[in-house]
Amino acid sequence: MFELTSKEFENLRSQIGTSSGGGTRDMAMAFTEQVVAMLQSILKSKTAIEVNIRIIRVFTRLREYALTHKEILLQLAKLEKEVKGNSKDIENIFMGLKELLEKNS
Repeated sequence: MFELTSKEFENLRSQIGTSSGGGTRDMAMAFTEQVVAMLQSILKSKTAIEVNIRIIRVFTRLREYALTHKEILLQLAKLEKEVKGNSKDIENIFMGLKELLEKNS
């Protein structure tokens, strides 16, 4: 378990719509995936185990989501470099096409 940073806490407050005059004044605490997994060994009720499994699945989906976005961002960065590298070539092609059009006019 860990305490959220000020920036994380403000982001959380804005997402859940708490007013500046109400709600908690203390920094929120958050659970890590490891803490949730440890709870399963302590909590023995069927409901607690089912909830715990659902929480672990959410962590897993979040991790997959983050990795997917990371891969997309890497692909976009690669594409951006290629486009920037080719911009001069594209400019030369358009200049050549314009010259051809002017000669044929």
